[in-house]
Amino acid sequence: MSVKKIGILTSGGDGPGMNAAIRSVVRCAISSGIEVAGIMRGYQGLIDDDIIPLGHRSVSNIINRGGTILKTARSKDFKTSEGVKKAVTTLKEHKIDALIVIGGDGSYRGAQDLYENHKVPVIGLPGTIDNDLCGTDQTIGCHTAVNTALEAIDRIRDTAHSMERIFVIEVMGNHSGYIALQVALGAGAEDVIIPERKFDYDLMCKNIIAGNKKGKISWMIVTAEGAAKAPDVARTIQERTGLETRFVVLGHVQRGGVPVEGDRILATRVGAVAIDLLMQGLSGKAVGVLSEKINVVDLPVACKRETDRIDEYLALMKLLR
Repeated sequence: MSVKKIGILTSGGDGPGMNAAIRSVVRCAISSGIEVAGIMRGYQGLIDDDIIPLGHRSVSNIINRGGTILKTARSKDFKTSEGVKKAVTTLKEHKIDALIVIGGDGSYRGAQDLYENHKVPVIGLPGTIDNDLCGTDQTIGCHTAVNTALEAIDRIRDTAHSMERIFVIEVMGNHSGYIALQVALGAGAEDVIIPERKFDYDLMCKNIIAGNKKGKISWMIVTAEGAAKAPDVARTIQERTGLETRFVVLGHVQRGGVPVEGDRILATRVGAVAIDLLMQGLSGKAVGVLSEKINVVDLPVACKRETDRIDEYLALMKLLR
């Protein structure tokens, strides 16, 4: 397969480090004599024919910027057969030989559809703050999202201790408890509520009451948005314990901000490998890292959710409580 022109898009939720990945892909492609087309707003940009040329200067001074210069969206049209066919037609009209998709499992499934059913050469790069893709230890954006949440919780803890209150902190994660687990462990929280495990509210409230009788004046509970909503958890605690409870929903603040070193380097590495794979005639793959080494898997494998660390982290939290 001879690759003369590639397209690149960011799809789904944005995450810090996506711009670093775009920069890496563009500059490595140009160095290899490959033309690059930037597709705006994910798969919807293919359907709407919203495509711009990307050159060396197009990606100057973006490695330290959050978000994505290509914008991103979740496309309902792309979930229809007509939408996918229109996207394929757009690729052909622009003479795009291969596509690089930066996103999570939903974005990967879209890429898999293009590859398997429409013979479009595709490479996936792991861009999701949830860090829930197989074949990689880390995804682009997860380092920064956890750090952002930790910084917020450190400030909330000051208030919780000063005012002797219980706080419930809601972080992102509809189907994945990765951010919640990392944040809870790093912040020294007493409890964490995640989608992957059933939570015992009776035990939590019993522990809070017992701790309060012994003089424990504050308590921190972290919940993933997909497991339980912070207002509901706070209300339950206050009703069952009679202790003043407050909640904070961190929301989209976790998606923004300057990407930390880990996200910048990961994005740069996998972006370069994506170009190498296409030049070798390989596609239908996703690039990640395992034990700091580049790891390449088939897209269907990468779409599976990673849950291996959950039991270890939950056990550690109990030991440290």
